[in-house]
Amino acid sequence: MDDHAKGIRKGTGVSNANDIKADLIAVVVAVNDHEPRVLTIGRANALPSGPFELGHRSLQSGLRSWVEEQTGQPLGYIEQLYTFADRDRVGTGQRVISISYLALTREEEATQSDRRRWERWYDYFPWEDHRSGTPSILSKVLRPRLLKWADSAGDNETRRERRQRSAVAFGFDDGTWNEELTLQRYELLYEAAMVGEATGGQSSAARSVAGESMIADHRRILATGIARLRSKIKYRPVVFELMPPVFSLLQLQRTVEALAGRLLHKPNFRRLIEQQELVEQTGETTADTGGRPAKLYRFRHAVLDERAVAGTKLPLTRA
Repeated sequence: MDDHAKGIRKGTGVSNANDIKADLIAVVVAVNDHEPRVLTIGRANALPSGPFELGHRSLQSGLRSWVEEQTGQPLGYIEQLYTFADRDRVGTGQRVISISYLALTREEEATQSDRRRWERWYDYFPWEDHRSGTPSILSKVLRPRLLKWADSAGDNETRRERRQRSAVAFGFDDGTWNEELTLQRYELLYEAAMVGEATGGQSSAARSVAGESMIADHRRILATGIARLRSKIKYRPVVFELMPPVFSLLQLQRTVEALAGRLLHKPNFRRLIEQQELVEQTGETTADTGGRPAKLYRFRHAVLDERAVAGTKLPLTRA
């Protein structure tokens, strides 16, 4: 039994397979060297997690306790993500309800150690990174295999339905790529048995085709976190939770691009940042950009009070 499987049983005090227990699980994200990374533990690509216990003051305090105990990583910004309750999610025959959270931390706090690993989230979802153009895996691998899966259906209506879902999710046939459909894309690949989790982790072909696998349904939970964050950066200034105290506008743009998996139009991005008064100059510059010194900025925390209801738009227009 691996460490995670032990962890989800620890402290349950149950012997009846029909009993239900609550599990707390964290999708902890940082952006390091312009790459979005997720915090993992153990050798099985698992997200930090543990049971909700009577001694925990609240769900959030329980989650923070488990993450710090397992990884030594303190959590800053945190919000509830989703509750997962599918039957036999963890393969133990027991119903485990996982209450997931999205947590954001800064690059300087995202260091490797013997207790934690920061993995590129695009290693798990290689079709999601469009910063260098459309990934070849979409046209060369995923599209033909999804079409083959669609055509394997027993009736015409199901075949049409599968083809349409594939086209919408992945932007096939000149469709539009929607970066927020991360979860729908993963679930479609799972249904088509094109990911390792769908084959019990036994198919090396599935793993090589569709990214690294994770334990149980942790990759599905990670996909949910990615979709939430990609959506939220468009209407709330949560991206600044990932930024250092001072930064250049180029650093800010590269961070948004890393999360969205898309390049942004530089003039449009800067114009919208300035129009919304999201940042203020510090009066300092940096030469780390490789060109002429760049001005340094900091987030205007007053924005949170000024626009608590209206939100704050970030430009996700294509370059």
